[in-house]
Amino acid sequence: MAYVSMGEAHRRITEYLNRFCDAVSNQDSFTLCRLLSFSSNSPSILSLADALNVFQDASSLIRQSDKFSEYGEIIAHLFRSLQSYRVGNLVEAYLAFDKFANAFVQEFRNWESAWALEALYVICYEIRILAEKADKELTSNGKSPEKLKAAGSLLMKVFGVLAGKGPKRVGALYVTCQLFKTYFKLGTVNLCRSVIRSIETARIFDFEEFPTRDKVTYMYYTGRLEVFNENFPAADTKLSYALQYCNSKKERNIRMILKYLIPVKLSIGIIPKDELLQKYNLNEYMNIVQALRKGDLRLLRHALQEHEDRFLRSGVYLVLEKLELQVYQRLMKKIYIIQKLSDPARAHQLKLEVIAKALRWLEIDMDLDEVECIMTILIYKNLVKGYLAHKSKVVVLSKQDPFPKLNGKPVGS
Repeated sequence: MAYVSMGEAHRRITEYLNRFCDAVSNQDSFTLCRLLSFSSNSPSILSLADALNVFQDASSLIRQSDKFSEYGEIIAHLFRSLQSYRVGNLVEAYLAFDKFANAFVQEFRNWESAWALEALYVICYEIRILAEKADKELTSNGKSPEKLKAAGSLLMKVFGVLAGKGPKRVGALYVTCQLFKTYFKLGTVNLCRSVIRSIETARIFDFEEFPTRDKVTYMYYTGRLEVFNENFPAADTKLSYALQYCNSKKERNIRMILKYLIPVKLSIGIIPKDELLQKYNLNEYMNIVQALRKGDLRLLRHALQEHEDRFLRSGVYLVLEKLELQVYQRLMKKIYIIQKLSDPARAHQLKLEVIAKALRWLEIDMDLDEVECIMTILIYKNLVKGYLAHKSKVVVLSKQDPFPKLNGKPVGS
């Protein structure tokens, strides 16, 4: 921290107070947003923090002016938070910011227009980020992390303020998305349901009137929830919406959407092009896609093992593991095509021993009973049309469309 004289500290604090009060009086949301963005670590925010830690008694400056004292409670809490933030006391910074946020929300509630919505967005974002940092500090000190959960309660309060008639309601979806991020981080995704119900069933909301940015984020998170619930058609609809309307310049966001959309597409029989995977650096899916194309069960299992940690963290491992049935289907189809070339009259009769040999070639050892079990499942799931001749150990395939396509529907639907 560079040396700051008492006079310079006084000047910086007074300048900030004037800018804050003028921004509120003039309904200048852009300036107010910049004044509240802690996590930006902008030079002006950091220099104010240094001044506060030199001057120490900023509250006396606030009380000396009617202009400043009108928003004294709000600013005093903000200053205390910034002071603690600057010296690395993140728990104290969070506690003071929480008081500031509550005071601001109360003031916002009294304003008739929605001019300060963007500033409210900044506060919602900052309290979530600050809560995450405070929880890390608590954990490192051997204490229970609890601030992010508390931040979720504040965000619900903000949602309640916005979930009414009038121009402020367009802000409800942004706050909903911050709640999603909070709940996903905490591992309490079940709490998303009540907010989703409010957005999707309340008559006061028209989804199309929300900003595109917020609709994309909402569809991304609700799409992820549908993936966890294995509701793949709904997940496909929501994640495809997020991809379609995502800003094409935001490649990181597109990659995040594709991380979930690709497993969903694969599960309903739609295989992405290699160029897409390469463009967005989704190389973890390359061998999985190749395994599906070739009917190579060994390659699929190796790919799942290689990227197991990554797939488990993102919650798509089980979705990808279930692709084994589609890989079996493609393997059966390859055997069928080869047999059709060598013996067209008997192509629709696949001996279980031939299937077992193909699997052994892929270094997968199965006895005939296991192969029969797999074929029974494929027939039951409508991935293969035909029947099992148990005594002769043969799969008799339908002469019409023996390997049905999924056509965008999940296996077995």
